[in-house]
Amino acid sequence: MSDIPVSRSRLRPLILLLGFGFLYLPMLLLIIYSFNSSRLVTVWAGWSTRWYGELLRDQMMMQAVGLSLTIAFFAATAAVVLGTVAGFVLTRIGRFRGENGFAFMITAPLVMPEVITGLSLLLLFVAMGDWLGWPAQRGMSTIWIAHVTFCTAYVAVVVSSRLRELDKSVEEAAMDLGARPLKVFFVITLPIIAPAIIAGWLLAFTLSLDDLVIASFVSGPNATTLPMVVFSSVRLGVSPKINALATIIILIVSLVTFIGWWLMARAERRRAQEAAAARAGG
Repeated sequence: MSDIPVSRSRLRPLILLLGFGFLYLPMLLLIIYSFNSSRLVTVWAGWSTRWYGELLRDQMMMQAVGLSLTIAFFAATAAVVLGTVAGFVLTRIGRFRGENGFAFMITAPLVMPEVITGLSLLLLFVAMGDWLGWPAQRGMSTIWIAHVTFCTAYVAVVVSSRLRELDKSVEEAAMDLGARPLKVFFVITLPIIAPAIIAGWLLAFTLSLDDLVIASFVSGPNATTLPMVVFSSVRLGVSPKINALATIIILIVSLVTFIGWWLMARAERRRAQEAAAARAGG
């Protein structure tokens, strides 16, 4: 009987290693082959950084990178504002008429196929252009609206989950002491749910930067995002410049994720120290 736990304990590191290898080994190979001097991505011909220089000289690729980063930043910021408000309404307002419909509409983009979402937004923008004269043509603004639409749902789920775990007695105690609800939100609730807001922003930024299907429906001839450029390039053959671009994106995302994790961990430690000091003083 004692051999079973031992064998299981030996299998766990192996399973964990296989899982991480399955997830991250392709990324490691991509990073290595971004320094390949050969034009053929499957043939190793020595170490070189030539493709990073070629990438920086590719004006179309650089414009797509700038457009995608701009849209992702503003879409994530707008999604955080709308998603936080939606999460607060779902968890703090209480019962109201249309609550179930509101919750369904907020979470519907999570399960809706991207093809359906993109097609419906395309028809909406076409109808708005005919009736209102805006948008005159699809471009950066329509992609931004479309990304805010589905990113808000993810932020709302993350923030509402954190709000449900939050002890309401802290907020009620502040209001009993005379604080107005708006002040309670900004002074007490917002700092506590800040890690969830940061996580929601990072998730929305990544989803917007990675989107291809919806952007393909709502973009115009003068607005081509990075995933669209990469997809069209891959269809004609994988270029080593794509490996270099993917390596840069992986490094940037890893750095931003690490900084976000470090800030959230530091905030959690500070709150734990303040809570311990308050208990000791009491």
